[in-house]
Amino acid sequence: MQPIQEAQQTVGNGMKTIQVRVNGKIAKKEVPIRMLLVDFIREELALTGTHVGCSVEGRCGACTIVLNGDAVKSCLMLAVQADGADIMTVEGLGTTDKLHPIQQGFWEKHGLQCGFCTPGMMMSVYNLLKTTRHPSIDEIRDALVGNLCRCTGYEHIIQAVQYAADQVAAMSKEERDEIFSY
Repeated sequence: MQPIQEAQQTVGNGMKTIQVRVNGKIAKKEVPIRMLLVDFIREELALTGTHVGCSVEGRCGACTIVLNGDAVKSCLMLAVQADGADIMTVEGLGTTDKLHPIQQGFWEKHGLQCGFCTPGMMMSVYNLLKTTRHPSIDEIRDALVGNLCRCTGYEHIIQAVQYAADQVAAMSKEERDEIFSY
């Protein structure tokens, strides 16, 4: 992907114009300078898969996204800090016609119950599987350390990640590059 330029325009009354690429699409918006990135994603872009669970304290991981290739908690960033960034939310993983292996793993291995934590879990897993083809259980647990689930007890989540890792490992390099393009 081509890097996008930062908007670099401050508008009066505490507003700033920012430009980001989210799930492959450019978005340019005027936002309050104190708006959290999670609120920008949910309210301005209507991408509600990114959840807010801990009252924006960075404790639960439900708001995890991929920003410039790294998993980050979007409740701990201002939208203006993301100006010029490439962002992927859970909506960018797969489609209804073709699930991403991570989504397929959570489906096949029952890695969710209520589903509230699932988007953040999936984005943390995306970050892991992008760089680690055959993660150990300890590596999976380390990747998910900032994501809380109050329903499943994590065993099914770990099985879902192992399933996804096996699916990714069986892909060609071109297929892997396509699904891990962020």
